[in-house]
Amino acid sequence: MFRTLRFDAVLIQAVIAGALSFAHLHDLAAAAGQDGWKAWAYPVSVDLLLVAAWRRMRTDSENRDAWLWFAIALVASLGANVATAGLLNLYDVPAWLRILVAGWPALAFLGGTLLAHSPAPAPAPSQDPEPVAAEEPEAVADLTVERAPEPAAEPAPELPPAEPEPPAAPPALDAPIPTTPAPPVPPALLDHARKIADAHRAQTGTAMDAATLRSRLGVTEALADSITLALT
Repeated sequence: MFRTLRFDAVLIQAVIAGALSFAHLHDLAAAAGQDGWKAWAYPVSVDLLLVAAWRRMRTDSENRDAWLWFAIALVASLGANVATAGLLNLYDVPAWLRILVAGWPALAFLGGTLLAHSPAPAPAPSQDPEPVAAEEPEAVADLTVERAPEPAAEPAPELPPAEPEPPAAPPALDAPIPTTPAPPVPPALLDHARKIADAHRAQTGTAMDAATLRSRLGVTEALADSITLALT
C-alpha cells in the first residue's frame, strides 16, 4: 500500500536553513584559507556538533555542557550566515577569523568527545505503587448438590429348592443285656437287714443305701441290691 505524501512546512524550512547555513559555512571557510575538500568539511563539523548537543539535551535537560556546546555550534552557524551577508569582506578576512576557522576542528572534536562520553543521568527511583488492598473473595452461595438416586438393587436370583435330606435312620436298639436273676433273700436275713436299716434311719434321718448295707451285712453286691430293693 502506498502512503500519501504530505508536505511539512517545518521540514521544508529545516532543509532550506540547513542548505543555506551549509553554503555560508563553506564560503567562510574558503575565504579564511581552507580551500578544496577542507572548506566542505567545516559545515559538516558544525552541523554534527549541533546535532550531538541537541540529542544530549533531549536525554538530559539539566546538562549544562550540552547547552554550552549547542550554543557554540549555533553561534558558529549564525556567525557564518551573518558574515557572508555583506558585513565581511571575504577577500580580506581578518586574522582573528582565520585563527577561529583554523582552530574549529580541534574545538569541535573536544565538544563531541565530551558529549559522547559524559555520564548518563541516573534513572529516577521509581515510586513504589500504593499497596492495593486485597479484594475480599465474594461469598459463594451454598450449593445444594442433589445426588442421583441410586439404582435399585437387583433381586438375588432364586436358588432351586434344596432336595430334602433323607430321614436319619433310627438308632439301632441296643441289644438286650442279659440280666442275672436276683438271688433270693432269706427271711431271717431280711428281718436283720430291716433292723439295721431302721436303726440307721433313726440315727441319720436318711435311708441306708446298698453300699452301706453291704458293708454292714458283709454280703455280695447282688444280694445287697436285692435286700435294698426288698426294704423299699
